[in-house]
Amino acid sequence: MARCLSPHGSLFLCACAPAVPHTRPPENGQRTLLIKYQNQDSSFELIAPGGNTRLMPYQFKFDLTRLSQSFFTGIALAAQKRKLHRRIGEATLRLLERFRVQEITGLDFAQALMLLEDLIDIQTKNFNNRERFVRTSRRVLLLPHCSRKYMDNRCKAVFDSNIPSYGCSHCSPDCLVNQATLAGEEKGYDVYVLPGGSCIHQILQKGRYEALVGVACGEEIKLAEGLLEKTGLPGQNVPLIRNGCANTTFNIRALKKAL
Repeated sequence: MARCLSPHGSLFLCACAPAVPHTRPPENGQRTLLIKYQNQDSSFELIAPGGNTRLMPYQFKFDLTRLSQSFFTGIALAAQKRKLHRRIGEATLRLLERFRVQEITGLDFAQALMLLEDLIDIQTKNFNNRERFVRTSRRVLLLPHCSRKYMDNRCKAVFDSNIPSYGCSHCSPDCLVNQATLAGEEKGYDVYVLPGGSCIHQILQKGRYEALVGVACGEEIKLAEGLLEKTGLPGQNVPLIRNGCANTTFNIRALKKAL
């Protein structure tokens, strides 16, 4: 049994597998959430402070990094069509078949279809929000901490307990979060590296931002869109193309284009 630890010793939730939450008895007056998972191959236990922390939504792992760039171009084209025609189920199925998504990723049909539909929905909303987004000036970039090169003390990111987030220290040139942070800072963005989405509302309130660029798994992005709709902020979102507890990946070129 293992626990997922941040570089600073705090425990966090991750998306590495389905899990069942249980409330653990209070320790030192603080309520905690206990997450347990077990299958034939492995098991783990995750503990997070507070009772309102939740799991990352996808209950399966995926890796789209072996798919060609044409696949993602196809998603963009499908999203443009969806902007005009809501029903494009046949186009989604053609993408799955043309690029052999199930064969390459190992996902079953339902998982592959869910993932692809989410990617198209995200891109569609990006198109719909783009005009409002480019008219804004004060923007924030939110990055997932699980995309850091190191998930232990080799990562020199500084943790801010006031707003549970990391500030990148630019310690590894080949770290994806470092590259993304530099890209955002060059464009004038405030950048936060997040262990979860529960502090997004606090960040938006504190910074009085006019727009947001977020990187996360597709299902997490869909959940965050509800907050953006309430605040009225236009967002541009970049989905992960590989999820998990660590070494998650997103397309840095897609992020730079969104910025």
